Amino acid sequence: MAAAVTALLTLAVTALTVGLATGVQAAPRASASAVTTDFGCAHPVQAGQARCFGVMKAHRTASGRMSPFTTGSPTTVGYVPSDLRSAYKLGGTSGSGRTVAIVDAMDDPNAASNLATYRRAYGLPSCTTANGCFRKVNQSGHSSPLPSGDYGWAEETSLDLDMVSATCPGCHILLVEANSANTPDLMKAEDTAATTSGVVSVSNSWGGSEDNTITSADPHFHHSGVAITASSGDSGYGVSWPASSPYVTAVGGTSLNKASNSRGWTETAWSGSGSGCSAYEAKPTWQHNSGCAKRTVADVSAVADPNTGVAVYDTYNDCGGGSLCDTELKLGVAQGADGWVQVGGTSVSSPIIASVYALAGNTSQVVNGSYPYRHTSALNDVTSGSNGFCGGSYLCTARPGYDGPTGLGTPNGTGAF
Repeated sequence: MAAAVTALLTLAVTALTVGLATGVQAAPRASASAVTTDFGCAHPVQAGQARCFGVMKAHRTASGRMSPFTTGSPTTVGYVPSDLRSAYKLGGTSGSGRTVAIVDAMDDPNAASNLATYRRAYGLPSCTTANGCFRKVNQSGHSSPLPSGDYGWAEETSLDLDMVSATCPGCHILLVEANSANTPDLMKAEDTAATTSGVVSVSNSWGGSEDNTITSADPHFHHSGVAITASSGDSGYGVSWPASSPYVTAVGGTSLNKASNSRGWTETAWSGSGSGCSAYEAKPTWQHNSGCAKRTVADVSAVADPNTGVAVYDTYNDCGGGSLCDTELKLGVAQGADGWVQVGGTSVSSPIIASVYALAGNTSQVVNGSYPYRHTSALNDVTSGSNGFCGGSYLCTARPGYDGPTGLGTPNGTGAF
């Protein structure tokens, strides 16, 4: 894998028919034409490149192409910061002064302005380069030169920045942009992110298939005192790397819905969440599930289903914005997005968990993904749902206790992190 993070198959486009519960600030029930589609950075790529794990609510055009549902309102598309902090009992917590780093490929030229719009829409504290809260650097840690822009990766970047903002509004954010989606560039960016002063956690919402080179690249995720998270994938049952690295917290995905129970929410395993038994990584000493002799994915989880997705603001496109651009995006003849979109995928759950680590403030004790295993009582156990076919095994089927798609569960406050 050090030489090649091979591309995963793109998630099959499926009909989106699940509406969100009444009272949640989220998109209304989808029409019959609603579908989901992976970001542009998730399309098949050359061997040796990673893909990101974002899935966008979209619609199929008359030509058969998919384009994002875009809305001018931040309250009619996906879960908002108050929803996420309610679902995971994060009220009253603050990561002030701590930095969450995001590693992505290529440049998002509109990252700072989009971030400002998102935070302003939900009354979050300003996070700008001027006030020292936000920094964007290249893989070597410098403000220039930055990589060339990419519409798909820009959507991923907007998602990551918005989820850190939603989960830990007081955190600082460092965006490290790799020159490409090739493994060596991403590893350089990873080391830069993890060794930058003030960084307590690093989120990676990308990955690829395992191969016999991955263990040689694992040391890039081994940074004592820095919690590193990695998305488990969005193509269902199957293992991706770096989620399978023993030095990361592998983050799976759930479907999250408002409920009338004591928690106020319910969760089930998301069908697209990656999981399974690694073919190459040795079993960590802190993992004790008996159905897999090697490293098992995932460790924990958070919302990822695009049908119960989150609100994201992204305006990087090749049509220049405005009503004509929106029309071109709807027709599928332009790339990118032009406003508020609803997004899912384990690209959502990874930055959420990295931010919960920052809120907890315990990363001085973190050397790998073991910490949640010692604090399972502070997690919401997810006990239903499946992401594929594995003979009914826990590797693809949620159950009480540990399972592959959702790991040990989702945050119930910060105690497990």
